Amino acid sequence: MDLLQATILGVVQGATEYLPVSSSAHLVLVPAFLGWEKHDEQIHFLFDVLVQLGTLIGVFVYFWKDLMEVLQGMLHGIKSRDFVQDPGARLGVQLVIATLPAVVIGLLFKDHLEAFFSDANATLYFLLFTAAMLFSAEWAGKNNNEAVSLTWKTAFIIGLAQALALFPGVSRSGSTIAAGMFLGLTRAQSARFSFLMSIPVLLGASILAGKDLLAHSELLDTLLVPLILGFITSGITGYLVIKWFLAYLKNRSLWAFGLYCVGVSMLGLVLL
Repeated sequence: MDLLQATILGVVQGATEYLPVSSSAHLVLVPAFLGWEKHDEQIHFLFDVLVQLGTLIGVFVYFWKDLMEVLQGMLHGIKSRDFVQDPGARLGVQLVIATLPAVVIGLLFKDHLEAFFSDANATLYFLLFTAAMLFSAEWAGKNNNEAVSLTWKTAFIIGLAQALALFPGVSRSGSTIAAGMFLGLTRAQSARFSFLMSIPVLLGASILAGKDLLAHSELLDTLLVPLILGFITSGITGYLVIKWFLAYLKNRSLWAFGLYCVGVSMLGLVLL
């Protein structure tokens, strides 16, 4: 993997991680569309997962105040043994609940899931599934104009939707935003919780991938410089996209992103 490829994939990752168009799909499809030489499946998977860590920089910067409230609330909850009264503590527990399904499923089926990251055709069909979720969510949530309270049950169901994004082509933000809208949340409310949910899942996946990378020194020599470059570009791009997308959702729908997913999928099925 050369430095130009790493830069392009870093920008693609940062631009698509928080948009409901599946970053994993684009990391599979961009090399296929551009005719890049296929890399070893393990190298491809490790690069994709570790570059996702860069996008966390963007979400950390944008949601720094919220994250500090969660941290302070959780510490207060531990001391008082009450995680309900403090809004920060309540949100922290909800994020933990929402994270569990993806963690459990990801650990149990890691080896099987890795294989999909080199299968462009499967990714294209999963991308159509993402489009269907977005269209359905817009239909179901067309009257969700007022913010509602997020419950433990709501958080868990959104977490189940997040687990679907373990397949490349199923958008993590798309599946979680859609689930939130089905459950009565507004677009902006769903997106905010979706972005905060990304932190533990992406961090955990990156730690596991980093462990695999350190266990294979030959991969570390191959990927170190491209990873650093991809990390930086994905972080900058991710922050800018989060800021833009949350403003976009205040008065616009997800239809454009659903149509985009359909278009990319149809184009890919024809060309690939």
